[in-house]
Amino acid sequence: MDQALFIGLIMLICVVIMLVMGVPISISIGAASVIAMLVILPFENAMTTASQKVFSGVNSFSLLAIPFFILAGNIMNNGGIAIRLVNCAKVLSGRMPGALAQTNVVANMLFGAISGSGVAAAAAIGGTLGPLEEKEGYAKEYVAAVNIASAPTGMLIPPSNTLIVYSTVAGSVSVSALFMAGYIPGLVWGLGVMVIAGFMASKRGYRANEKLTLKTALITFLEAIPSLLLIVIVIGGILKGVFTATEGSAIAVVYSLVLSFCYKSLKVKDLPQILLDSAKMSAIVIFMIGVSSIMSWVMGFARIPEIISNGLIGLTDNKIIILLLMNLILLLVGTFMDPTPAVLIFTPIFLPICTSFGMHPVHFGIMMVFNLCIGTITPPVGPILFTGCKVANVKIEEVFKILIPYFAVTIVLLLLVTFVPELSMTVPNMLGLIK
Repeated sequence: MDQALFIGLIMLICVVIMLVMGVPISISIGAASVIAMLVILPFENAMTTASQKVFSGVNSFSLLAIPFFILAGNIMNNGGIAIRLVNCAKVLSGRMPGALAQTNVVANMLFGAISGSGVAAAAAIGGTLGPLEEKEGYAKEYVAAVNIASAPTGMLIPPSNTLIVYSTVAGSVSVSALFMAGYIPGLVWGLGVMVIAGFMASKRGYRANEKLTLKTALITFLEAIPSLLLIVIVIGGILKGVFTATEGSAIAVVYSLVLSFCYKSLKVKDLPQILLDSAKMSAIVIFMIGVSSIMSWVMGFARIPEIISNGLIGLTDNKIIILLLMNLILLLVGTFMDPTPAVLIFTPIFLPICTSFGMHPVHFGIMMVFNLCIGTITPPVGPILFTGCKVANVKIEEVFKILIPYFAVTIVLLLLVTFVPELSMTVPNMLGLIK
């Protein structure tokens, strides 16, 4: 048996067995990679190489942005910023059918544009709006489905932790260009969810909110301006070159902390728990990046990416079919793997293939993250799916059947993002971020 195939099978079988046993995915990936490494290297060399790869995988200045953005999101969640974004979203959603559900979608986009986390958005916005929607007579499963379907926009609309990880793995891809490329796909995703939510609301007879007076709308918007300014300061500063994405994430922490204290919604005694929660979440992500680096090295050593690349190109030289196959693989992978390890593992495999037929790395990055966002709301792993169901206190099987139309829409939108490069490339091109 070919060595690469043998090593690939060892890793795959080990990962599957450990996942079935309930072992966390990060440990499954790390252990499977080390076992495969022992096949090709002596024990001492394997252990040394594995530890070096874990260190080099996380030894990146740009990755420091992730724990800072996680901390900023947790501060906002506890500091009264989320509720002001919700109130602002109510004004923006107007009197559309199922206006509170539409508010949920807009609020998730706004919160995601500040925190960079779909899970944080699902928890914060779902926890705030869910009880209000139920009070208005909305069914729990409908409320949960809208919240779950719209939360992944936070992974596309900048700042995005997943795009930061992709930028690190892809090499010379600009974080600023990726951030700007995510705006239109993220907004298109949100609009697609709003259309389905509105259609379902009309069928269910969910009425719009009471009409807001101009004065109330103006006051609500003015109250939200300090929170919204965070987007302008962080993204604007990164684009203007005033600071890097990592420095911008630290500024986001300071700004959200000061703002929360000004709102008097956050107390000093709350900070230790917020810091602990953020540290735990950051550790999970960073550990995942570290162990995925071992797998990436093993696959590179065994020439697995090259073999897969040659296999795909040998199967067909049709660009459309290759992209469809890639999307299908990523959709399947996304159902059981978190976006972070998926990006770390599959970027070195698929990116060279895409660049070989002229696809820009920024466009590929958005396509990949958009695809994996669908996996976050899909069983069996789906972190946003589980978070949304837990917040709404509903069973997954009750929500899943309502999510089917949203899956259909997002897959159509994925095809548009894949085959219409302008959706991703227009904004960064206009800003001169694409070389």
